[in-house]
Amino acid sequence: MSSLPPHLPPALSLLSALADAALKAGEVILRIRAEGLASGGLASARKSDESPVTAADLAAEAILREELARLLPGVPVIAEEAVAQGQGEAPADTFLLVDPLDGTREFIGASGEFTVNIGLVEAGVPSIGIVLAPAVNKLYAGATTAEGGLAFLGGNDAAPASWTPIRCRPMPEKGLIAVASRSHLDPDTSAFLANLDIAESISCGSALKFGLVAEGRADLYPRFGTVCEWDVAAGHALVRAAGGSVRRPDGSALPYARTQADYRVHGFIARGREA
Repeated sequence: MSSLPPHLPPALSLLSALADAALKAGEVILRIRAEGLASGGLASARKSDESPVTAADLAAEAILREELARLLPGVPVIAEEAVAQGQGEAPADTFLLVDPLDGTREFIGASGEFTVNIGLVEAGVPSIGIVLAPAVNKLYAGATTAEGGLAFLGGNDAAPASWTPIRCRPMPEKGLIAVASRSHLDPDTSAFLANLDIAESISCGSALKFGLVAEGRADLYPRFGTVCEWDVAAGHALVRAAGGSVRRPDGSALPYARTQADYRVHGFIARGREA
């Protein structure tokens, strides 16, 4: 870590370095996307779970693994495509969860709502998160330390001086603003929202939904379908740093890396600040 700017607090230094790594991956993703759209389409293959994978997923993950090994040597990196290929590292007390391209369906469909997610988990709790949406020029960064939470919104810039502090808004008693998945809205999530006093519903792709909660533009992001830890960790860290919470639907803590073989998350609810 000696190469990081010495004048920044440690948490901001690490956030800046991780943001820079995400931006490098984002540049490659945008290049591959532009080339694919110019040639008439974005090619994809199917993994064993039938989810799509593209050249951008693989290229971005390779960059991230290289950058993270340099920034945090010895810290295991649990990355989506490596796990899919049976090459995932074993989690430790401190480890990284990486989704190199969250929202591959949006990427293939030429939507800008896809992200690069980097989450640092310490003692089972996400403590640092980077969520970059390169196509829409949004960078979310959050860290929780012993001194409290730090959460920011910026553009395609890794310099913290250019970032704006953000905070979850207090949860209102009624008239909630909810955000839900554009591509994966399941019946249980719809039923849950139907029983609440919702003033506005926002559809959005990828981990950008966590960002809307973190910056106070939404109060609630429920997801009852099964996802993977690398889909959630960065956004969890961000919302936590901004004063909100991410828990299982029953209110219990969301566990991470219970076993090396199972990185599935069976539903969660992200909320703004509780009274």
